[in-house]
Amino acid sequence: MARAAASLPGMRNAIGGRIRALVGSGSVDLSRPPGDPGLFGPGSMAWRVHADFSAMMIGGVSALLLQMLHPLALAGVWDHSDFRRDRLGRLRRTAQFISVTTFGSTSSANAAINRVRAIHDHVIGTLPDGTPYTANDPALLTWVHVAEVDSFLRAYVRYREPGLSGAEQDRYLNETAIIAERLGARDVPRTRREIESYFRAVRPQLAYDERTRDVAAALLASGPDALTTAALAIVTPAALDLLPPWAATMHGRAPSAIGRPAIRLGARGMGNVLRWALRR
Repeated sequence: MARAAASLPGMRNAIGGRIRALVGSGSVDLSRPPGDPGLFGPGSMAWRVHADFSAMMIGGVSALLLQMLHPLALAGVWDHSDFRRDRLGRLRRTAQFISVTTFGSTSSANAAINRVRAIHDHVIGTLPDGTPYTANDPALLTWVHVAEVDSFLRAYVRYREPGLSGAEQDRYLNETAIIAERLGARDVPRTRREIESYFRAVRPQLAYDERTRDVAAALLASGPDALTTAALAIVTPAALDLLPPWAATMHGRAPSAIGRPAIRLGARGMGNVLRWALRR
């Protein structure tokens, strides 16, 4: 018994270290000068939601599945990324951007936003039907943002704080809209009701085709090692289960009603382990 107890800190450090390496958090400077709360500050809903790693991981994968249903977002991934071999790299870069803009200093957050804007300057192309696109398209930036924060928030409510009030949820959406606007988005929804209306308006523009299927398959493939593969075996069904029903139907991957309780139980168990491993 004593030997088992003594091994717990080592196990905790091993799991926590592997997770931090996976998302590259050790290479991110989140220090802030005295008196600088960053873009949000410790009392913000953004800090509260983004601090839960398991909900952010499930919400992040679900957001990518949702984002790729927009032909312009899909084209940017298809034409300008090595999505088949750099899936974890993209997840890592996204996690680092969210960490810096949420928890970092004001100057670090603004620098990260400016870097993304500069990258977007070069993400241009043409859809198969001849329609031109650019990553700086304000409407596209709004879509990417809404898919992201809606997924993060619903994952947090489902797996971390089911009792989160409607006012607190809307405060999170209102706070995080600043990031989308600084990236160039316009008419950003700031409440749950506005997001519902937004999804209804944008759904006719969404599509699922062979390219969507290929990108989704690459995103949901097994990991490069046993720990990542085991985590994805829990995250993937939870992310699919988190999708709005219409989006899961478009992907043809809606979990069965009989399987949902087991999916959610597994995700909650994973969340408990990750919070234990990452607690400082």
